[in-house]
Parts: sequence; structure tokens; C-alpha cells
Amino acid sequence: MALHLTDLMVSHFRSHRVARFALDQRPVALFGPNGAGKTNILEAVSLLSPGRGLRRASAQDMTRRPEALGWKITAQVMSLGQHQEVETWSQEGAARQVRINGKTAAQTALGRVSRVLWLIPSMDRLWIEGAEGRRRFLDRMTLSFEPGHADATLAYEKAMRERNRLLKNMVREPSWYQALELQMAQAGVVVDQNRRMALRQLAAAQSDATTAFPAAELELIHNDAPLPDGETALRDAFADSRSRDLAAGRTLVGPHRADLIGTYRAKGVAARDCSTGEQKALLVSLILANARALAQDSGAAPLLLLDEVAAHLDADRRAALYDEITALGAQAWMTGTEKSLFDTLGDGAQYFEITETDGASTVQDG
Repeated sequence: MALHLTDLMVSHFRSHRVARFALDQRPVALFGPNGAGKTNILEAVSLLSPGRGLRRASAQDMTRRPEALGWKITAQVMSLGQHQEVETWSQEGAARQVRINGKTAAQTALGRVSRVLWLIPSMDRLWIEGAEGRRRFLDRMTLSFEPGHADATLAYEKAMRERNRLLKNMVREPSWYQALELQMAQAGVVVDQNRRMALRQLAAAQSDATTAFPAAELELIHNDAPLPDGETALRDAFADSRSRDLAAGRTLVGPHRADLIGTYRAKGVAARDCSTGEQKALLVSLILANARALAQDSGAAPLLLLDEVAAHLDADRRAALYDEITALGAQAWMTGTEKSLFDTLGDGAQYFEITETDGASTVQDG
């Protein structure tokens, strides 16, 4: 049975005092005026996966004002044929907590229960802005295939922060660096291997599919030189780079310097040089390819969060997107200002109208 939510309750989250959704497996269309609170619901669903959600906001920023009591999200998730209860919450701005089936869990455990992909308007500039956003995009896709990627990334970043602290303090004694560089090399190799595995999965999913959206060739590059191959070579690279890193006050080699380069396959044009519409179509294509690869790998498509995606596609592409979502069997959560944007879905979707009254969002069946 496909991954989907059967019940979602959101409490004191952003603009919502309380919002509840009783759901089945079909896609979910949220419609209403701008600023009514539609994206806030998508953000709540995104927190059923590891990390800071689709806005990358702090727990404190997500609490409803002026009460600032804290927030809570509770979901019944049908995952791998089993019902799982997921709760995540924050009290008075504290770091968010997670419970799965009544037991306290680490955030990383969410990746084994619900796999969530999203496409939001702020990602439209992915190909023309800095490498950090593209790394984050790649790591979200990688995490969907390998939940343990979060642990490897955290281990690498923790060790690198300690190394950077030594560099900024101009510590030159090698013994202070060796253990940290070993940890970085061990975790860094795993991070790089996971990313390359994800790119292979995406390439296969795009090659095997007939789709209305253009395929993207993806390449992982590392600064001005290839990433050293293997744990020993990477550890040696950290050691060899210490003098240069001391001058810079930070680590200049490693998987944290990676960049994702995209090319419109049919045209042979770099994604950064494509039109705005083509860049958007390439992003949609990658999200769909990610979902197809997961469906093939695990037997269930992930939850898809598509914020205002309908408004940025023409009618034919919109219909093609809905057809692909339906074929995948994915519970896609989509937002739009008008219900008519989803007309071609007909009874194949669930509809909810989101409005705002007296400073609070309200939800009703649409």
C-alpha cells in the first residue's frame, strides 16, 4: 500500500490554531487566497521528515503568535503497509521533539517512516544561485533514498566545525587535527558515496520514463579538483590542506564544497542558462524522477509537497503533472489560489479550502 497520511492534526502552528484533515490515499489540493495559510500546512507535513522543514525555520519561528505556547503536529501514517503514529512538537521555542508510536525517537528516525519531497517557489532560483542551495537539494534527495545519510552528514559537519574552530584560533599542532580529520574522512566518504548513489538512481528513473517534463543530466563536482577517492586519500587531503585552511580560517576541501551541475539533456544547455520556465520544468522533472525511483526501490512513492506549482505551469504541463502523480499513486499535497487549477484531477483528489478570519487560518472541505 502506498505511503500516505490518513489523519493530520496541526495545533498552534504558524497561522493555524487547530487544523485537522481526515484523508485517504488520493492527492490533496489546498486552495484559497494568498496568505491564508496553505503553505503552512505543507510546512507542517514536511516536518514529518528529518530536518528543519521546507522553510528551514527555527522551532520558535513556527509557533503561532501571539500565544507563543509552542506547536504540535500529529499524523497517522500508512507506511509499508503499517499504521504509524508520528508526533513532533516544540514547547516555548525549544528544539523540536519526536515520538513514533508513543516512543521518543531521534529526528533521523522519521526518514524510515515517511519519505517527503518538496518543491516550493524559493527553489525556482536553484540553478542560478549559490552552491549551498544545490547541495541541500541533493542531500534532501539522497536522504529520501538513504535515511542514514543524515547521520553521516551530521557527523561530518560536527567534526568540521571543531576543525574550523582550531583553524580560526591558528592552532598549528598536527595532533589536534588528526582525530578530527579521521572522523571527517570516514563520514565524508559516506556522504559522497550516498550522493553519487542518489544521482545514479535519478539518472535511471529519468531514462526509463516517458514524461512531458525535460530530463536533466546531473553532475557532482568538487570545487576546482575531484574529491579524493577513499578514506585514506581524503584524510591525507585534509592534512595537506592545513596551511591553506589556516590562512582562510576554514576547511577548503571536502564534500561540503560540492556543487550540483544540471544540464537540459535534450538541448545540451546548462540549467543555469535555460529560461525560467525551463528551469522550473527541470525541477519538476527531478522531483518526479526522485519519486519514481523511490517507488521502484521501496514499492511506495513518497509524500510530495508542491507549493503553488500549478500557477507556474501551462494547462498542458499541469495536466501532465497530475497524470504522473496519479500514475505514481503518490499522495501529493498541492496549493493554489483557485480550485479550478485542479479541475483536471476531478474526483481523483481531496479538496480543502483554506481561509483566514480574525488572524487565524481555517480549513474546510472544498
